[in-house]
Amino acid sequence: MALDRPLAVPPSRGRFFDASWPVRTGDIDAAKRLRLDGIARYLQDVGLDNLEAAQAADSHPLWIVRRTVIDIVRPAIWPERVHLRRWCSALSTRWTNMRVQIKGESGALIETEGFWIHISADTGMPTRIDDKFIESLGESADEHRLKWKRWLVENAPATDEQDVEECEFVLRRTDIDPFDHVNNAVYWQAVEELLADHEHPGGGRLVDNPHRAVLEYLAPIVSTDKIILRFRRDDTSLTVWFLVDDALRALAHVGPLSTPPTASPSSAKPTS
Repeated sequence: MALDRPLAVPPSRGRFFDASWPVRTGDIDAAKRLRLDGIARYLQDVGLDNLEAAQAADSHPLWIVRRTVIDIVRPAIWPERVHLRRWCSALSTRWTNMRVQIKGESGALIETEGFWIHISADTGMPTRIDDKFIESLGESADEHRLKWKRWLVENAPATDEQDVEECEFVLRRTDIDPFDHVNNAVYWQAVEELLADHEHPGGGRLVDNPHRAVLEYLAPIVSTDKIILRFRRDDTSLTVWFLVDDALRALAHVGPLSTPPTASPSSAKPTS
């Protein structure tokens, strides 16, 4: 099952990009836990810093994220300092799987993976990564024929189905990026809103136990769209459908983490 699939282990070869910073108070909940939307911003920031360090920011400035996977093995708690290690685990000529491992100085461990698509500034469509950059990315990748396949395929249920609820998610001006699209981290804010009171069957909140969160972006949401969140809770998980005029734009799932944490890399060449 896709949702149980383990993430690629850190390789013993290839290029890593390393960065670190303290968890900020703007990224935490009332329990001082680093929220999912905060993690999403960290992934964006370390990705841009990685491009700069690889001298690829000018030649490959535009990327979109089609899927984000976040495995919270142990949450980061403010004021913990976190260290991020980023590498390419799989690629094709137009897209890549980028892994980011987040470790905290007080014991946090968060494993993530993003399906990043290179976009042409002229056409707005997926476009080829240049050969030199492909060669660099491929040093750490085991798979060089990466294909897109959705992990989350469930259609939005009808509102009269059991345990299905619905609410509006109101956008703000600060949620919009320069392309008039909703920023990736904002989707996670909606998920956090619904997770706030979600209890875990073993006790406590779902987010206070090891869990996996997956979000797939299917079509952009723009500033004028009215977003309806249709969601289903059960004892162990939350599924959220992002709808605009009954059309599915994104889908998220959060549930207990069933895969073991990945191993640490033994050796690699950092790019910073």
